[in-house]
Amino acid sequence: MTAGAPEGYDPHAFAPFAVTVDLAVFTVRASRLHVLLVERGEEPYKGHWALPGGFLLPRESADLAARRELAEETGLGQDTVRGLHLEQLRTYSEPDRDPRMRVVSVAYAALLPDLPEPRGGGDAVRAKWWDAGTVGVLAFDHERILADAYDRIGAKLEYTCLATAFCPAEFTLGELQQVYETVWGVELDRPNFRRKVLNVPGFVQAVEGPPRRTGGRGKPAALYRAGAATTLHPPLLRPEGRTE
Repeated sequence: MTAGAPEGYDPHAFAPFAVTVDLAVFTVRASRLHVLLVERGEEPYKGHWALPGGFLLPRESADLAARRELAEETGLGQDTVRGLHLEQLRTYSEPDRDPRMRVVSVAYAALLPDLPEPRGGGDAVRAKWWDAGTVGVLAFDHERILADAYDRIGAKLEYTCLATAFCPAEFTLGELQQVYETVWGVELDRPNFRRKVLNVPGFVQAVEGPPRRTGGRGKPAALYRAGAATTLHPPLLRPEGRTE
């Protein structure tokens, strides 16, 4: 009997299963939304592209496993991975989602400014940033996880300050607008967007004095940083219009 278990409880009465973590890591590169993928080096799905992830160790939480697997499979430094904001997406538990055995996966989404080029490691032959609009068939049920993660971040941009996670520490309102346009796939009116952002208390904070950045038309553009707010009141609702 397991130490500390209630008398008469038999843990072997239940079929064993494994727990994994999978990560949908997004960034904006060259005005396009990109997702981090790895090429699998082992069966099943050897040679197929997949989301970074792997099995939990016996004395490891899902959060620690997610950061460890991300570092091992992409070559990103431990300091970089440790500082990432990971958000738990949902749990995927379909009985046949993994051909090896019953596997339940805890999926995470991460949103961040541009990072250095990743490199493969662990069970991954290589790692690469993929244009999210060109991703093909993925291993396991990772296409579904990726689609759910994309829907989640698109919705969260409406009522949270999540968009600033895609920006550098100091950014222009034009760069912030580009994040919204890239994720939502719509064109936004610049004056209207600026007015809405500046009317949300605590969304952004102006950077006083120099440095200032030159805008696309040669005009000086003020710099901002993320404010103290975490939710948007009023929200920035996604407009109806052309989508990619």
